[in-house]
Amino acid sequence: MLRRLLFRLLVTFCCLLLPLPAASAQQVVQAESGSGSWLIGLPPGSRTPPRTIYRSPQLQGPMPTNDWWSSLAWMPLSEAMYPHPLAVQTVPAGLQIAYPGPSITANQAAIFGHIGGPGSDLILGHSEVTSFPEATVDSFSDWFVTARMQREQHSLLLTFGHGSPYVFAVCAGGYPTVSFKTPPRIETTDAPPQVLVVSVLNRRYALIAPAGSRWNGQGTTRLSTDTAGKNWLTIAVLPDESPATLQLLLQHAAAHVVDSQVTWEYLPQENRVRTEFRITTTAREGTEHDTLMCLYPHQWRFTESRFTDLQYASIRGPLKVLQGHQFETLHALPPLLPALPLLSRQSRSDIVPLLQADLAIPPQLHGDTYWLGKQLGKWSVLMPLAEQAAQPELAAECQRRIRTVLEDFLTAHGTDGNMKRPAESLFAWDPVWHSLIGLPASYGSDDQLNDHHFHYGYFLHAAAQLALRDREWGLRWKQSLLMLVRDIASADRADPMFPFLRCFDPWAGHSWASGHARFGDGNNNESSSEALNAWFGILLLGEALQDQQLHDLGAWMLAVEAAAIDDYWFDVRDELCPPSWPASVVTMVWGGKGANATWFSDNPEEVHGINFLPVTSASFYLGRHPGYPQRNFNALVQENAARDRNDGRRFDRWADIMWMYQALSDPAEAAQAWHSRPADFQPETGNSQAATFAWISLFQQLGTLDCSDSADTPWTVSFQNENEHTSLIWNLSDVPRTVRFQNTQTVECPPRTLKVFTRPR
Repeated sequence: MLRRLLFRLLVTFCCLLLPLPAASAQQVVQAESGSGSWLIGLPPGSRTPPRTIYRSPQLQGPMPTNDWWSSLAWMPLSEAMYPHPLAVQTVPAGLQIAYPGPSITANQAAIFGHIGGPGSDLILGHSEVTSFPEATVDSFSDWFVTARMQREQHSLLLTFGHGSPYVFAVCAGGYPTVSFKTPPRIETTDAPPQVLVVSVLNRRYALIAPAGSRWNGQGTTRLSTDTAGKNWLTIAVLPDESPATLQLLLQHAAAHVVDSQVTWEYLPQENRVRTEFRITTTAREGTEHDTLMCLYPHQWRFTESRFTDLQYASIRGPLKVLQGHQFETLHALPPLLPALPLLSRQSRSDIVPLLQADLAIPPQLHGDTYWLGKQLGKWSVLMPLAEQAAQPELAAECQRRIRTVLEDFLTAHGTDGNMKRPAESLFAWDPVWHSLIGLPASYGSDDQLNDHHFHYGYFLHAAAQLALRDREWGLRWKQSLLMLVRDIASADRADPMFPFLRCFDPWAGHSWASGHARFGDGNNNESSSEALNAWFGILLLGEALQDQQLHDLGAWMLAVEAAAIDDYWFDVRDELCPPSWPASVVTMVWGGKGANATWFSDNPEEVHGINFLPVTSASFYLGRHPGYPQRNFNALVQENAARDRNDGRRFDRWADIMWMYQALSDPAEAAQAWHSRPADFQPETGNSQAATFAWISLFQQLGTLDCSDSADTPWTVSFQNENEHTSLIWNLSDVPRTVRFQNTQTVECPPRTLKVFTRPR
């Protein structure tokens, strides 16, 4: 503990010494224990994120990035932000507030729930300021943020967050105002005089001032209130015209949110994760401390909390409303294995020439963190296949490649002892944004802090596979590996080097890819499958290093994001997307839309496949809802046929990924397509012929997935065909264990062994 404390103090001291606007590295920091090093500061000539963070002077420490509100920290005035059910944006006149729910539309391109044009629906402003120069981050918590807008002594503090139908304002040096493009209709209600209910653009809002306040400006485009010596205002969006709804929102309007915190726990006996969401409020008036929370589908499906009758519309589906300050969800882990299995003598024989061909290609041992990461991912899948096929030389070659790349990247100085250059392989910590940047970078992972979880997930999966075979290596490099984990998902709010859960949004249930979110549609996340690959890497690394906290962090994010993927990318139950949505999948989830497109292609194989790859032993979640994989694959074929004017099955991109997905529902057809491939067939860059064969042959041998039962271990997958039910259980521990299924069945598993348990159906 003392060494860890001293190390933290050293890092903090080094950061204080650094001139923050500089991009040049000041020192190489060696891991306090074991191997590895990284730079403090970026090497000369590197591309850097902006040197300015828009935050209030008293707010110090790591600034979150890759969040739904990140543009607030990256720009003088933010882009649109989407704390559903609301949409907000800081503009010169104040905070633009809109409720997109009533105007959600859809076409082939996307499901749209945009904030609307300038000034829609209303702007919360200040009586003494017509134009604010900027908005800064004044404070934040796990899913709420407070923006400060100030000119001289006149200021607005504006608090908003995920799942809240309220915007809370504190005004100094004047009074709050509410402006509209056209005069709103003032409704007649039983509300007290300090409350105005307005109707604008088919939306209803309650403007709630302190008791004794007076509203002025009725009949004009600008309402103002004398807050009777108090300084707060709450704006609430009303989802319907019921008087009871208005009273419920008024009841909680003075309970201003000041903190939001998530905690999680892995439940090993159930192989589920429990998430607790807790909100803290301060009562601006009265004694009410509870608030209203609008839950997303992936939350309300998996909680036992009682809901009110209120619902809000959103592009994620209906939001159900809880009254209180705390609730819990329970999510099951999807089926997982630490590696793809080879179950028959024939498959272990047939795979050998494929392994040889895959590894005959000269390896890429240098490159940027994404494309080299994909190579690490490929070798991580090939290594256990080579071991099972009794090919020790091929397995050793995979280990050599993985070890070479990881140790190179995790060392900031060359063999000559000098600091590496940006074009060489290294990680550098940026003291401005408190982020670990891998160099060479790609897709804005340096100057925009994009996609770190996509990139580093491949590194963590590879390190986990190596540590499973060489725990001493894993422990020696653990501190350096944890730098990658902490960058994308630090579990410590007091971490001096990294923000809490950078890439994972605990309320939204999924990750965000853009570091800055400087888009009119908010932040986005395209490859949900690569995000899950990162959380799998953390889980498996925790298992390999016998680090329960790391294991549980990965398990939690993996289970929750898998549920979010089911709902928001795939809509597996076919009940959330609007009826007017003609496309089959949401490829990219945004704050303000769900898009049927990628950043790089409109090819149906890639539109679908970007949320399949990498296909690994963590990908069984893709098939856990019976009937859905067939529906998705049929849509892919139809879209491909319309584009290429053929039968839709002549895949010209990522055919191996398409066949692997097809095997979830029709392994015989997938096997036939695989065996009919051309002689010069090349798999997707991060995939291999051996992995494609192993995946398809597994389903061909055992049938489709059966997720009707669960066990007290993450490392089990069950299948069924017409005749039998088969469970695969991988005991990664060094001792025998008894695995218990929820159906009371028990299976004895030898140490470090894959157990195959078959019973008649």
